[in-house]
Amino acid sequence: MDKFSFFSLAKNALFGHKKWQPHWRNPTPKSHYDVVIVGGGGHGLATAYYLAKKHGITDVAILEKGWLGGGNTGRNTQAIRSNYFYREATDFFDHSLKLYENLSQELNYNIMLSQRGALTLAHSEHELEGIQRWATAIQVNGVDSEFLTPQQIKKLAPIIDISNKARFPIAGGFIQRRGGVARHDAVAWSYARAADALGVDIIQNCAVTGFDIQDGKVQGVKTSQGNIGCDRVGVAVAGYTSELARMAGFRVPITSMALQAMVTEPMKPFLDAMIVSPVVHAYMHQSDRGELVFGGGADMFNSYGQRGNIPVVEENVKAMIELFPCVSRLKLMRQWAGIVDVTPDTLPIIGKTPVQSLYFNGGWGTGGFKGIPAGGDTFAHTIANDNPHPLVEALSLERFRSGELVNEAASSGVAH
Repeated sequence: MDKFSFFSLAKNALFGHKKWQPHWRNPTPKSHYDVVIVGGGGHGLATAYYLAKKHGITDVAILEKGWLGGGNTGRNTQAIRSNYFYREATDFFDHSLKLYENLSQELNYNIMLSQRGALTLAHSEHELEGIQRWATAIQVNGVDSEFLTPQQIKKLAPIIDISNKARFPIAGGFIQRRGGVARHDAVAWSYARAADALGVDIIQNCAVTGFDIQDGKVQGVKTSQGNIGCDRVGVAVAGYTSELARMAGFRVPITSMALQAMVTEPMKPFLDAMIVSPVVHAYMHQSDRGELVFGGGADMFNSYGQRGNIPVVEENVKAMIELFPCVSRLKLMRQWAGIVDVTPDTLPIIGKTPVQSLYFNGGWGTGGFKGIPAGGDTFAHTIANDNPHPLVEALSLERFRSGELVNEAASSGVAH
């Protein structure tokens, strides 16, 4: 710790932690902006930052109906990886991973990136063959991927059951060693602070209730704090994308449902990778506090509730115990749910809409957190140039009309 950090901590401790300098301003909204971003989660914050940083557009407002990062950005399992099957998805998510790898330095804020590896398990010879094809495709796409034997997996997770007596014996797996986790609130705060420093107005507790659309072009937004005029609007509201589309007079092929995650009481460190098991239907990693962070499939009904339900909790706990029998007596400390917005091919929608100067970023399913940097970067490019970034040309809303889907459902790891 440098001297400045030490004395800063000491000073704030003496004042009872009541005089911390705010990370960003709390401005009153202006009557007009060049660009309005609806949604103060990771993608909205990153979009505003890259608009200002890379495109010189600083007359930007972020409108958040609650508090920053209070939606899916703060309600996920923090996974970051780029081990997708098709090149369109691999190129996009690897761009995101590369941005993550330098994000702490670029934004001067520690996002606590831990590249511990993302390990996917196979539980049968048939599944093992599919895993090998998947790993090879990732390598062909230029992304790191390494096949592992059960014994090598055991070294990464010593308490995992690889015996033939296991209900789901482990036949092997593959790992992307650059994959890992990051602190989700730190990602939101770092982008917010950086965007604010470049002149972006961050306005919280400001719900968008409608759009001002004239002659097929957006002229502004209607909010709980009054009407705000603007030249362009970017919408990044995760599970509420379909609701904002309805306000604008069109539909999007998105289904929204709750996806739960939960944590156990802390344990000593024993798990050196993030593990996904498609068959057992679970994904998990160990936090820096020692908690086991895990989840599984989404609640199988449409909902905007952020609590989830007990049967899914039971299914997720059962799945974790199948892999790690010795954790069966751990206490479950808490659980939460985010609202995942799933498209037919499970990849996001980034680009233009039927309304001129209105752009959407949504439909991320379970890939929203890992896609924050690239999502913000490519969405900012699309808004600034009124033309899609090359990485998201295949992710337009139009693909659902033409049938040119990029089906990455299997790469989510578990079914949603």
